[in-house]
Amino acid sequence: MRKIIFSLSTILFLTFTTNVWAQNIEIPATREGDIIFQSLAGGQNYAIYLVSGSPYTHCGLITEQDGEFYVYEAVGPVKLTPLKAWIERGVDQHYVLMRLKDAEALLTQEALTTMRESAATFAGKPYDFWFLWSDDNIYCSELVWKVYQKALDRELAPLRPFRDYDNVQHEEVMRIARERFNIPEIPWDEPAVTPADVLVSPLLETGAANAKSC
Repeated sequence: MRKIIFSLSTILFLTFTTNVWAQNIEIPATREGDIIFQSLAGGQNYAIYLVSGSPYTHCGLITEQDGEFYVYEAVGPVKLTPLKAWIERGVDQHYVLMRLKDAEALLTQEALTTMRESAATFAGKPYDFWFLWSDDNIYCSELVWKVYQKALDRELAPLRPFRDYDNVQHEEVMRIARERFNIPEIPWDEPAVTPADVLVSPLLETGAANAKSC
């Protein structure tokens, strides 16, 4: 098995993550437009972890309806999940909440309405097991990226072809891709974005992180 080589930035990031979990940071108020990240268990998520080098393998977009917060997420199909239920599903109920740095200026009521409308166009779309950059099927970080781009004209992270990701040809990644999802051929040149790419976006700042849901 090929040895997994992590970059210095990944090591530092994982160290920071461990410290955040230990500190059990108190959660500030959530606001619409935030992006929330978590770790999920399972073969697919292990593959995402290997490819991205990050423990955060799933993400979604916070929205508000009738005074309650929900997460717009692509889990097959794209749907709204109550925030509390979303947090409880994650490993150790840990999450990180990221917020647009210029949220006060950009996330006006008009902009939030546009974001809701943009997200709604993906409702019911099946999960994209092949990770293709079309709107027919959607994976989690693709959903978040496209909503921000379409509604606010903000690209949260540069798109990269699959071949540029570390460990994408790791034998475990290949096994999961071919056995679990019956993918005949990896789309090496397909543009992609992982939850980790969005997490480290220069357009975002940390809104909250915790070890257990409140």
